[in-house]
Amino acid sequence: MSATVSFQGIGASPGVAVGHAFVLDARRVRTPKVKLTKSELEGEVLRFKTAIELSDRQLEELKTRLDTDGQEHGMILEAHRMMLHDPMFLVEVTRLIKEDLINAEWAVRRVGKRLRHQFDNLEDEYFRERKSDIEFVADRLVRNLMGEVVDQELEVPPHAIVCAHDISPADAAMLVRSGSIGAFVTDLGGHTSHTAIVARAREVPAVVGLGKACESIRNGDMVAVDGRRGLVLVNPNEEQLALFRETMRRQLQTEQLALKTAELPAVTSDGVRVRLNGNMEFPEEIPSLLAHGAEGIGLYRTEFLFLNRALPPTEEEHFDSYKQVLQAMGDRPVTIRTLDLGGDKVPGKKPDKETNPAMGLRAIRYCLAHRELFRVQLRALLRASAYGNLRVMFPLVSSISELREARSELEACRSELSRQGVPVGKRFPIGIMVETPSAAWIADRLAQEADFFSIGTNDLIQYSLAIDRQNRDVAYLYRPLHLAILRSLDAIISAAKKANIPVAMCGEMAGDAGLTMVLLALGLEEFSMTAGQIPMVKNVIRQMSRKDAMVVLEQAMTFSSAEEIERFIKADVERRFNQGELMGTTVPRNGDR
Repeated sequence: MSATVSFQGIGASPGVAVGHAFVLDARRVRTPKVKLTKSELEGEVLRFKTAIELSDRQLEELKTRLDTDGQEHGMILEAHRMMLHDPMFLVEVTRLIKEDLINAEWAVRRVGKRLRHQFDNLEDEYFRERKSDIEFVADRLVRNLMGEVVDQELEVPPHAIVCAHDISPADAAMLVRSGSIGAFVTDLGGHTSHTAIVARAREVPAVVGLGKACESIRNGDMVAVDGRRGLVLVNPNEEQLALFRETMRRQLQTEQLALKTAELPAVTSDGVRVRLNGNMEFPEEIPSLLAHGAEGIGLYRTEFLFLNRALPPTEEEHFDSYKQVLQAMGDRPVTIRTLDLGGDKVPGKKPDKETNPAMGLRAIRYCLAHRELFRVQLRALLRASAYGNLRVMFPLVSSISELREARSELEACRSELSRQGVPVGKRFPIGIMVETPSAAWIADRLAQEADFFSIGTNDLIQYSLAIDRQNRDVAYLYRPLHLAILRSLDAIISAAKKANIPVAMCGEMAGDAGLTMVLLALGLEEFSMTAGQIPMVKNVIRQMSRKDAMVVLEQAMTFSSAEEIERFIKADVERRFNQGELMGTTVPRNGDR
């Protein structure tokens, strides 16, 4: 038997799986470089346009086929269609063909490479991951130009662990459609890669960002995957397999129990009512959220509307999207976050060069600096408010003046629509994302002017601890249970309660069942997370009392280091629930990465 080798990547979708490797050979097709004569140019441009049309038909057919099966994230394939028809992309490829006298395949690769480089320096993980879309679209075009097979149906053995350098959205969608995938394992990708998004939506364990791990995995190898901890074991020994399988059994048992009670309210044993909402990016996610017991939408990210296009979305495009979500949710509350992008990511806007975009002109700062763009979104939100239970929140607020200015713009848009005779809904709550240390420290003042808070723990932790969790050299410092973070959360929640306004959490901490007890103890009563996390968190809430949770947290906060607090909380959770998977499973590892 081969020696066990362990790999550490990014846990992109929770769950444990054991199965045989199915290595997906999705290497990029070799692109020919051909020098053309002037007489061949017209025909080459026509060949390029024909490939565009063929690629568009393929994506439309695939989207229709997957939608018929109830597949989530059809919006991803639609985004690829939009990229195909991006005027800048079409013009640049055509220009290269004509001016450099090169074949269409080579021109597509050159333009694709140039566009990908523009994404490499983006600070935001979600948008950095979008460079893979450019690669997938370019690869589809090149394959069609060369007459190769595209979107080939794959016969994957049941419970196989699909291993690949990267997986296109089309391949990921078709693979999960079969319902036989045990887990995804990829060399590339992050939390917001398409593989991660699709895996979470379909509740398939996934580990991404493994570097070159898949190069050493062979078809048929036994592979064990822990999607929560980002651990992959290749050819594990019997002891390791036994631990993984026992974890799988416990998780399955827990998840089944949780799903049975998914429709029941989340109420602690001492009578505290907790509201569980869902985070979403695409309207296609709504059926899954409702099926898992979501009581509303706690975070609707609107940034996808700005992706892969030459110009920002129109007011009508904004309006149609918001209206669709509000109508689908009925009376349930829908919290829509306004644009959370920097100038380097807004289409059609030439950004100023920033040395540190994460700390620069982004989110609410960008919107207030580009008010016409902001007003387009605000007008659409006001119009859509007539179709459901809307809440609007502004991201990255760091001062009272930003909140006041944003509110003023909203009211100006309301007055403008009224003068024009455009119907709008009744006044809706206006809240803020509390995700900067400054907002945390003046939470008491902000609570006097905001209608609600939603805590964005991802940025709050990064900014408070001065670390970039995407930087592997410092990622270990990302500690949600750092004493500074716990004190900040306590201050934010206390300020909201004192001002008698709702306070929710939509960051990753909210969906971590191992941290539910901590958040309950801090007084949080509204959580927002991905669909698959809701039943587990609800199950934990229903088995706990806030009184007991407060006692545990009080003891935990007597420790000084994050490591000590984590060990204490983890030990208590495992004792209460006898489920190590809530905060990670201890599995012995052999071999080196």
